[in-house]
Amino acid sequence: MSRTVIIMGAAGRDFHVFNCCYRDNDRFHVAAFTAAQIPNVHDRRYPGTLAGSRYPEGIPIHHEDELDLLIDEHSVDEVVFAYSDVSSDYVDERRRRVEGRGVSFSTFDIMATMLPSSKPVIAICAIRTGCGKSQTSRRATHVLRDLGKKTVVVRHPMPYGDLAKQAVQRFASMEDLDRHECTIEEREEYEPHLRNGIVVYAGIDYAAILAEAEREAEVIVWDGGNNDTPFFEPDLWITVADPHRAGHEFEYFPGTVNFERADLVLLNKTDSADETSIETVIANLATVNPDAIVVRASSPLDIPDPAAIAGKRVLAVEDGPTTTHGGMPFGAAVLAARQNGAAEIVDPRPWAVGEIARTFEQYPDTGPLLPAMGYGAEQIRDLEATINAVECDLVLIATPIDLTRILTLNKPFQRIGYRLAEDGDALAEAVRDIAG
Repeated sequence: MSRTVIIMGAAGRDFHVFNCCYRDNDRFHVAAFTAAQIPNVHDRRYPGTLAGSRYPEGIPIHHEDELDLLIDEHSVDEVVFAYSDVSSDYVDERRRRVEGRGVSFSTFDIMATMLPSSKPVIAICAIRTGCGKSQTSRRATHVLRDLGKKTVVVRHPMPYGDLAKQAVQRFASMEDLDRHECTIEEREEYEPHLRNGIVVYAGIDYAAILAEAEREAEVIVWDGGNNDTPFFEPDLWITVADPHRAGHEFEYFPGTVNFERADLVLLNKTDSADETSIETVIANLATVNPDAIVVRASSPLDIPDPAAIAGKRVLAVEDGPTTTHGGMPFGAAVLAARQNGAAEIVDPRPWAVGEIARTFEQYPDTGPLLPAMGYGAEQIRDLEATINAVECDLVLIATPIDLTRILTLNKPFQRIGYRLAEDGDALAEAVRDIAG
């Protein structure tokens, strides 16, 4: 008798868990996926072309709110939790909810979902969303480029469109972003690598993606999402920690695993964090992973015209996931406004429309900033309308992509950049040692 399973996810990690552990395993029958965190990804199906011969009609995806009904409807034996950047309390609440119905509950098998590679793999992970993985990934690729190593980046999945078409995606140019109809969230992760001449792979079937990447690259850089663990077995496991959120390294799933297993822990944002918080993270690391290399780093801002910020009423547009489910109350745009004498950081909520207004309802603790949400065309339109409606003098845009390529703004703006500046050479040395 096979066990009936529901996989709780957020359109990404959950599919990888299914592909690795359940797709061809006749000991289990996956009745459904549930979806959370990401808007508009439920009420569709994981297609039969990806689900395999045991699921010719595919697998339905439901909103997580329907979990109790699904457990009863399918006489479920086990629920597997398979998404990231959630508190331990959040996971425990789901565990109690499931076990209270007499059903087994587990989190995904981390080791079983790390695929081995024939090429060196450098994994960039984090303890929370918004720690600075992207900056660190770009720094690693710069070191590899200087070594003359052919490098590709494999990015954590963001399959928000047609799943069958997104099984294996290769991005080598800005035109590829348009061809694949990428969302703002996807563009934020892919575009900076493309500007640096690095090919990016992403999609859903990561065994197939790995095979393609291995044919093209000498070294593979895993660019993780949220605080998820790597999908590939790393030869160098780098975890980025954020001392602005000291203590979260023990409180958020599965970032604690990244913290405990890292070969190198990079303490980012040390230029803006207080020393007590930095020392707290270092002390916590010593208790669970004393052999890890510790590297301090800062995130200096690149501000085109600091003087133009002084005395202005500023709208701060920040990375969406970092400031919503990532829980960060500020980002680079807010910092740039504070450091350069803005008269006011304008709260955009009175002008928010459509899906942006609903985002603020879902995340009421978001500070006076505008998360650059853009998981679909409607959200992108509402983001543009909200920015244009806000009464301010200047818009500071601190997203990794140039939003003005896809938005038309009716007021002055500056793009705020940020990069990684690590102390010493330990990070580069670790990358060089793996590259050979």
